[in-house]
Amino acid sequence: MTPHQETARPGAATALAPALDIPAPYGSCPLDPPPAYTAAARDARVTRSVLPDGTPCWLVTGHEEVRTVLADPRFSADARTPGFPFLSAGQRELATTRPSFIRMDDPEHARLRRMVSKDFLVKRVEELRPGIQDIVDRAVDRMTDGRTSADLVAEFAVPVPSLVICLMLGVPYEDHALFQSLSRTLLDNRTTRRRAGQAHARLMDYLSGLAERKRARPADDILSRLVARDDLTPQETASLGFLLLVTGHESTANMTAVSVLALLIDPGQAALLRDDPGLVRGAVEELLRHLTIIHLGLGRAATRSVEVGGVTVAAGEGVICMLSTANRDPAPFATEGGTCPSELDVTRDARRHVAFGHGVHQCLGQTLARVELQIILATLLRRLPGLRLATPPDELVHHQDAIVNGLRALPVTW
Repeated sequence: MTPHQETARPGAATALAPALDIPAPYGSCPLDPPPAYTAAARDARVTRSVLPDGTPCWLVTGHEEVRTVLADPRFSADARTPGFPFLSAGQRELATTRPSFIRMDDPEHARLRRMVSKDFLVKRVEELRPGIQDIVDRAVDRMTDGRTSADLVAEFAVPVPSLVICLMLGVPYEDHALFQSLSRTLLDNRTTRRRAGQAHARLMDYLSGLAERKRARPADDILSRLVARDDLTPQETASLGFLLLVTGHESTANMTAVSVLALLIDPGQAALLRDDPGLVRGAVEELLRHLTIIHLGLGRAATRSVEVGGVTVAAGEGVICMLSTANRDPAPFATEGGTCPSELDVTRDARRHVAFGHGVHQCLGQTLARVELQIILATLLRRLPGLRLATPPDELVHHQDAIVNGLRALPVTW
């Protein structure tokens, strides 16, 4: 949606554009949803919009309406479904020619998801807490050894979740530079179809080779358990590994960086957490709600005509669910006599947020992400009470051209 166009009304056309087409899509505060989407949400909860390639689609901005779409099987997550909305050519290339199970509908989605779901159950992830705590403590030790400043992104936010997912999957951490570089290419909205295909092929080749080595010498990790199954093809094994590796480090790394930034620019909220560590679980939910790093939404395509928010979405029409505006909706998140949803409040009950999506496609790794963020924030606040920004917030560079909002660097001192 471009800033100069009219606020959306049911039936009115607005433009839904990736960040790369708009010089400053996030306005004065990149931690907030793009202003044009916020404006659309104020005007109507379901509005007519236009994709970058000129294809019309629907923009769903209300909390209840987003949950309705994401939970309704008449809205397909399969990118090959007629009318599925795409924000870039690279996104279309990956989603249609090399789909992972998050781009499939049941029963195939459920079949593949079950192959790895046990590793992300609450009980299993809770057992990983001591190991994750050790990884976080060691990362703080390295970052602070003999120094009083660092880039929190490069030296902490990226290495911690990368090491965690590498250990879970059985991926050598020494290969992290390769998969991090390829992941960034795949998540960049500027990536062409050719570059997206090349990056995907390189990462799949890497994981296929690693899977074969696991077949010969299995260990106690997810890839070893996948290659031992007789109901998965080698392509499916590599695809599952690809999805877990990319999403397992990118989202948490970006969420770590913007969460720390949000607390550093609101020291009152940081003080509440520092004084009462018991607030950290709820604070993570509030940060997930408030920041919602998937700023450009989740796509779906209607397979039958469905009424949502008083608007009929016809079969074959695309829908984009704006998680960021849904999570700022006053209806579920306004607190009586307290803060409005556009403000950060670590004491707010934010459990109904949709930062991880909703319905059967809800993020598989959400429990792991929650535990990592709880440990990361509690540890940083405890061990670095003097942590502060080393550069003005308005000079920080955000990933405005990527599917996931984050920071390219976060200079801090203590």
